[in-house]
Amino acid sequence: MLKKALLLFAVALICLSSFAKGKKDITVVFYNVENLFDTINNPDKRDNDFTPMGKLQWNTKRYNDKISKLSYVLSSIDKEELPALVGLCEIENKDVLEDLIDQEKLKDGKYKIAHSESPDKRGIDCALIYQKSRFKYIKHETISIEFPWEKEYKTRDILYVQGLVGRKDTLNIFVNHWPSRRGGQEKSEPNRIFVAQQLKKAVDKIQAKNPFAKIIIMGDFNDEPTDKAVAEVLKAGNNRDTDNPMQLFNLMYDMKINGEGTYNYRGTWNMLDNLIVSNSLLNGSRGYQTLHNAGRIYRDKWICFKNKKGILTPNKTYGGTKYYGGFSDHFPVYFKLKR
Repeated sequence: MLKKALLLFAVALICLSSFAKGKKDITVVFYNVENLFDTINNPDKRDNDFTPMGKLQWNTKRYNDKISKLSYVLSSIDKEELPALVGLCEIENKDVLEDLIDQEKLKDGKYKIAHSESPDKRGIDCALIYQKSRFKYIKHETISIEFPWEKEYKTRDILYVQGLVGRKDTLNIFVNHWPSRRGGQEKSEPNRIFVAQQLKKAVDKIQAKNPFAKIIIMGDFNDEPTDKAVAEVLKAGNNRDTDNPMQLFNLMYDMKINGEGTYNYRGTWNMLDNLIVSNSLLNGSRGYQTLHNAGRIYRDKWICFKNKKGILTPNKTYGGTKYYGGFSDHFPVYFKLKR
């Protein structure tokens, strides 16, 4: 009888320990979901292609299939529980976000949405979905981008979200989707440098008030960790030998150096999707922390396409006007915060 009681007690302790561990960890994800449009034409956006009569023949069946597939990806990243924070880009509006979080695979997360419409002519925005039980929302706002040399050019706003994890850990989260490389990396680089400058100003403003502020920057930068806009302007590198809480560290930097990437362009891997944290999340202070090597790419085989060379690349929804019925042309990236 005593042995049975001790055994039951031990099992209970293991279960409680596992539960506590799961609830303490915060999984943070960023995912470029490749043109998540609804099927309804909006006259204020360039979304004609993403309608049933458009050249992409984007219909309800294809839309529902994509929404379902994206929910499978997000629910599979962490085997123990759903991610607490998910940054997204290339979403058309709040309606598609509502459809996404209402999927069976994500319903248990009881996600809420932080989103604002951007002036981007393509009609795509950034957003953050968060578990309201894990992240206490405080506010969100946008950083608008207005290029002095081309005022008619409209790009995505940077989304800033502030909230609490745990009892008193304030997170300052920036979700990004920087201008594309259309026209070539060198020709288009000034646009991304300008966006990086606006982001750096916003980060500096927060850190001027609190040098120990906890910053998370995520997004598709259309630049890699070693490119000028990221490494020199935003000043996010891979310096591990600093106690400065304001220093920005790119969790994807070393993976880029090792030849890895989240986007494959004509056989070449690009690390366009970045996860950056302030050193205040790395230096061993109290509250939630992460590690220098915490950055991960989610790339299980079932979300991949095997090309003629046998290389596994993101299984995308479209290639030009050809419908492939995949997930996205980018892999999601993620890391964990622990305490």
